Amino acid sequence: MKTELIAVVGATGKTGARVLAQLNATGIGARGLSRHSQVPFDWENRATWTAALDGVRAAYVTYYPDLAVPQAEGDIREFVAVAKQQGVEHLVLMSGRGEEGARRAEQVVENSGLAWNVVRASWFMQNFSESFMLDGLQAGELVLPEPRAREPFIDVEDIASVAVAALTNPALRNQLLEVTGPELLTFDECVQAIANASGREIRFTPVPVEAYLVGAKAEGLPDDIAWLINELFVNVLDGRNESTTPMVQQVLGRPARRFEDYVASVAPMGL
Repeated sequence: MKTELIAVVGATGKTGARVLAQLNATGIGARGLSRHSQVPFDWENRATWTAALDGVRAAYVTYYPDLAVPQAEGDIREFVAVAKQQGVEHLVLMSGRGEEGARRAEQVVENSGLAWNVVRASWFMQNFSESFMLDGLQAGELVLPEPRAREPFIDVEDIASVAVAALTNPALRNQLLEVTGPELLTFDECVQAIANASGREIRFTPVPVEAYLVGAKAEGLPDDIAWLINELFVNVLDGRNESTTPMVQQVLGRPARRFEDYVASVAPMGL
């Protein structure tokens, strides 16, 4: 008999770890998958995929490093084929707003013949506290490529809750769930909110993307991540995403978390 098991691909990532924790808290059988999990899953090693999906009914799927990268569409297409072969019935794909490559990967899932959801999210609030921006904030100066738009940053906990709802509520199946935070903010406004909450002076210094990448590569930034940063700051942050959606409220019955509340929770811990 097929077990009611949900796989979480990318279970050590920002959203995956939270999706896995929420599923476990509700008593739903969940299998966390990563390169170092008991049953390993590696996007760069397709030989790991079949065993990772054995006995799985549904899967929450995050792609590393990002669905925007050129090889993502092909990997997602092959993942769908393996998932169907293994009897997976429902895929929930984590995606990003305004990314042309991500949209191609979304369409693979939407046209898979399986039950599907796409959770398409704006920039994560946790990028300030759990990602490449943290070191600069702790040092007192965040240097980034110059953003050209405001962004409706979203709390990753809200993304995870929407994803869990998609995985567990059949009424939500076969829908695009585009989620954002409730307000449009500049990176400078975010940095100042963090500075105010932490009682420290923190500067935001925007620089041309070319100069940023030269410096980052000199410090060891991998080429694929450099490509992604260029894609995000040059193309995605061009104003195309300067809008909010009510999706968190619609799915969860409560408003999306505000940036000031996120900052209040992480500032006492030094971000």
